[in-house]
Amino acid sequence: MKIGFNEGCNRFCEGHSVLKDLDLCEQNGFDYIDIQSECLDRDLAAGKYTLEELGEWFKNHKLKMLSYNALIFFNMKQTQEEKDAVMAQLDEIIRRCLILDCKMIVVVPSMDITVEATIPEIRKDAVAVIKEMLKKVEPHGIKLSIEFVAHPQMTINRFEDAYAIVQEVDSPLVGVTLDQYHFHAMASEWAALEKADGKKIFVWHLNDMEDVPCGAKYNTDEKRLWPGDERGCLDHQRFADTLKKIGFEGDVCTIEVFRPDYYKLSQEENVKTAAEVTRAHVAKYCG
Repeated sequence: MKIGFNEGCNRFCEGHSVLKDLDLCEQNGFDYIDIQSECLDRDLAAGKYTLEELGEWFKNHKLKMLSYNALIFFNMKQTQEEKDAVMAQLDEIIRRCLILDCKMIVVVPSMDITVEATIPEIRKDAVAVIKEMLKKVEPHGIKLSIEFVAHPQMTINRFEDAYAIVQEVDSPLVGVTLDQYHFHAMASEWAALEKADGKKIFVWHLNDMEDVPCGAKYNTDEKRLWPGDERGCLDHQRFADTLKKIGFEGDVCTIEVFRPDYYKLSQEENVKTAAEVTRAHVAKYCG
């Protein structure tokens, strides 16, 4: 299994640069990178490089971009202006993906919405929005991967709800991002994952986490850990075995943590450590 690096791991390391991440990831044996939109936006605004320069880098190196991460808060918009803004954002991301030779966009649901929507209402809206998005990405063969997020105020916060949307849209270009932290932190159902079509899972985010109550206010991304940390509570063997059993075809697991302690590392040490723990995980559970 190949390994990937998500810039959530080091986005706040001192002097962070996406271009530097590309060099470091290739040097440390990563096969793929998920570029974080906030990192890219920050660097472009600072004039560190151009999109075209990043595109040229990828043309001349082995490291590939797995996903553009992410288009955030795509659903449950209440005005036409808000809906148009989402589609305009998608247009810009598609433009960037074509330059960077990226074939997947992670889409993140909205949170803190002002209406008391039911799950069926949220599902209906998300299906409609994703179908509109499909019209834009289909000509380019770009995939959309819905990432459920384990936060009580998030509109789509469990695996089974994201997967139901994917099933209803029923397109080979639409799937789910399975993040182990998000799966555990809002108590997604193992039975739902075990019955899922593995071909509909596009991204596998690897991490561990402290053993804190599901849904607790303090159960946040900051509780994430490198896999293999003795404080971790996730059932890595079950994740690996289940994905294999249901036919996961991604052939890559991408490490994604958001821990303040790790941001204190240098960018070089962060990527090096991420590579080491990811390779050790793959050797132990995915061999």
